[in-house]
Amino acid sequence: MYKRLSVIMFPILLVALIGTGLWGYMEHQEKNSVLIKAENQYQRAFHDLSFHVGKLHNELGNTLAVNATSQDAYKKGLINVWRITSQAQNEISQLPLTLLPFNKTEEFLANISNFAYRAAVRDLSKQPLSQDEMKTLRTLYEHSTQINKDLRQVQSTVMAQNLRWMDVELALATQKEPQDNAIIDGFTSMDKKVSEYPEIDWSPAVMSMNQSLKRNMTMLSGNEVTADEIKMKAAQFLGAIDPSVIQVVENGTGTPYQSYSAFVPKEGTQDGAHLDYSKKGGQLLWYNEARDVKSKQLDLRQARDIAAQFLDDHGYDGMTAVSYDEYSNVADITFASRNQDVINYLEKVAVKVALDNGEVTGLEARDYVYDKKERQLAAPKLTEEEAKKTLSPEFKAESVRKALIRNDVEEEVQCYQVVGRVNGGLYSIYVNADSGAHEKIDRISEEEAQVSRT
Repeated sequence: MYKRLSVIMFPILLVALIGTGLWGYMEHQEKNSVLIKAENQYQRAFHDLSFHVGKLHNELGNTLAVNATSQDAYKKGLINVWRITSQAQNEISQLPLTLLPFNKTEEFLANISNFAYRAAVRDLSKQPLSQDEMKTLRTLYEHSTQINKDLRQVQSTVMAQNLRWMDVELALATQKEPQDNAIIDGFTSMDKKVSEYPEIDWSPAVMSMNQSLKRNMTMLSGNEVTADEIKMKAAQFLGAIDPSVIQVVENGTGTPYQSYSAFVPKEGTQDGAHLDYSKKGGQLLWYNEARDVKSKQLDLRQARDIAAQFLDDHGYDGMTAVSYDEYSNVADITFASRNQDVINYLEKVAVKVALDNGEVTGLEARDYVYDKKERQLAAPKLTEEEAKKTLSPEFKAESVRKALIRNDVEEEVQCYQVVGRVNGGLYSIYVNADSGAHEKIDRISEEEAQVSRT
């Protein structure tokens, strides 16, 4: 009996063993394939980074070599510097350096990019590079010489020793000491050198651009509030809520980004109601109580009216709807404040409205909180008609209003917002009210335009 059983079971067990071995081999091969693919991507990004840093160094040198009166050559060189630096920044983001102290080098490259872009987009024939800006350009060239040299040295080590970036990722994940890996040691040493560079005069234009991108709670007015005060604010905002059921946690303790997150359990939502408040001043930054909206009973115009009333009820006065979006039966409507006859796009909030019953399910108010301030706007140098003359003859203007926006180089500029048709589409063109430059162009959907008219 046992003999007969063994005759039957042996082939079955053999097949199972072979199958298990084959499955294990295939899993191993698949894992190796993923690792090889990741390693190849890391190697490509690293060698591309080394190439572009070298190219950046050469382009800075080429720009400095041209005649001081050759503004077109300066513009071309600065545009190339900006483009190459952007490529280098993108390649850094593809490397496993998030746990590595490489922020000084990244910040240095970001400042080069901002400097080159700010200088390149202006009219150099009317506003040529100043002596201070030329000095900054020479300093950047000198510093890029050292960075390029250090990166080339790391590259030579990687190629000579056949080093793998997957080992870098493993070393960082296991928090090994930098000397345990030549790549980590090289990048750490490079960042240390950059941190020791003398302070560079980036000019007020670049520094103001950096400041506008580095929002934190120190920019806000008011006293610091407590967690209990946040509970009261959240209960008042939501209405008919017992403050004792609200859970509050503090974020970013000891940093310029201190805030509070409040959570309120709520039936019918996916995960209750969430609210974020600034610790300084106790201002609401964000609110969300997402839920599934399975049907659509309201249109965008009705949602806009509901959202406008919601803003009025919660102290956001003088807001005007400026853009509309709709997805998954939820309307996302952006409002901007109005300063006399000027629409201020800097002070804006976005409101989410469920289109089944008109419930407001979200509010994004960070722009409003950080950019809300008193502004004295000068009278435009151009008239409305003069601004319209800067447009293409084929552009058929339908409406014009004044607007305050932040342009591509983070400057606050007063514009004429001209809405009209060209090439079969509806567009909003922002014409600088002083220079006539076209600061921004947006495509407008027909549905959005129809809602705006009603």
